[in-house]
Amino acid sequence: MGAASRIIGAFAPILFIALIVQAFQRQGLAVWSIGIAYILYDTMLLVFTAWNIRDLRLTPQPAPRVSPSFGVIIAAHNEAGVIAAAIERLSGQDTPPDLILIADDGSSDATPDVMARRYGLAPPPYGTISDPSLTMPSLRWLRLRHGGKARALNAAMLLVQTEVVLTVDADTLLEPGAIAAMRAAFAAEPELVAATGVLAPICGRDLQGRFFEWFQTYEYVRNFLSRHAWERLNSLLLISGAFAAFRRQAVVEVGGFDPDCMVEDYELIHRLHRHAVDNGRDWTVRVVGGALARTDAPASPMAFLRQRRRWFGGFLQTQYWNRDMVGARRFGWLGIAMLPVKALDTLQPIYGLAAFAILIALVVTGRFTVALPILIVMLVKIAIDLSFHLWSLGIYKKWTGQREGLGLFPALIAAILEPFSFQLLRHAGAVWGWHAFLTGRESWGRQQRTAIEAPAE
Repeated sequence: MGAASRIIGAFAPILFIALIVQAFQRQGLAVWSIGIAYILYDTMLLVFTAWNIRDLRLTPQPAPRVSPSFGVIIAAHNEAGVIAAAIERLSGQDTPPDLILIADDGSSDATPDVMARRYGLAPPPYGTISDPSLTMPSLRWLRLRHGGKARALNAAMLLVQTEVVLTVDADTLLEPGAIAAMRAAFAAEPELVAATGVLAPICGRDLQGRFFEWFQTYEYVRNFLSRHAWERLNSLLLISGAFAAFRRQAVVEVGGFDPDCMVEDYELIHRLHRHAVDNGRDWTVRVVGGALARTDAPASPMAFLRQRRRWFGGFLQTQYWNRDMVGARRFGWLGIAMLPVKALDTLQPIYGLAAFAILIALVVTGRFTVALPILIVMLVKIAIDLSFHLWSLGIYKKWTGQREGLGLFPALIAAILEPFSFQLLRHAGAVWGWHAFLTGRESWGRQQRTAIEAPAE
């Protein structure tokens, strides 16, 4: 690990300790210095995103004369309740994939019944691919003994022959033009090795589900706009394995997905960037704005916390494994900008929760003369966030073509309430992710689906 990486890695915790200590030694607004630091950092990232998305528009690619062969892998473990919905949405695309492969990771539920009843597929021997479905010739079934999502994807990658492979979670439903947009992106750019589509969350139909969908919708908008901003610097790291396309040979070349990582899709992109630099490749990673999908998202506090625990724990795990890239000039903007930001992000949720805890302590102890200027700072921050959210919604709609569920008034209310509710929950899940990272206790298993249902027979 280089000197730059050690310095950057030490900066955030040292600053955190210093700001906490001085909170008990200073007076006035300086008591809340940790909150000021958190707000300044978050605002700087917001300004960076705003600058890099200011001219973002949806620019549909012309239909390619020669389209790469295109396959889809659905890694599924006990997904009998949603697998048919995912298959039907894939087969109904404007330009359907050449292959739909169900990588069945040792399912012990009714998956074989669904495959037999709906598609006429008999269970193939373990490790082999079935004959094509008589009712849907592009559909095949790969049965595997349970070994986790990464191993299922790796096994499927070695057996399929298409040039581009799309990985889709069983609880993710593609919009009609999604695969056409992905095909066009890979046809137009031979050096494109990985691309993420744009996801929108769907939750349960009850009040709690709608509440979680409301907040997560605007969170997803910000996140995907941020990804585009980093893409402009050829520094995109975060793709969504629930809806991501890869040039198959590149994935095989770097060794596939890592079964030991909690977020195998995120970790893979690090290796693709590293391999490109080490071997003089001009590989690129993109966000395809015209490729839309909806994914089943957590609809309760515990489900949300568990998801964010795994996401953040895997982020910490990957950041640690690739710490030698932090600050390394040979990786370009990825090394000198993106990864240092990610190093600071490791403690961002701790900063956020500590700032909120200190604010509550000031109010409880009656130090209102200090709490008032802090409240003013927070209101200014909310105004900045609100301005960005409302402005960026228009950019997002032009970029993706998505309109549903993106009203301005709900965005206004979400921006005002988020710092005191959803943001704290997100930070709590991230702090729990530290536990997952330090203990390594996480797995890919049965998920509770709340929004996607199997299509009627």
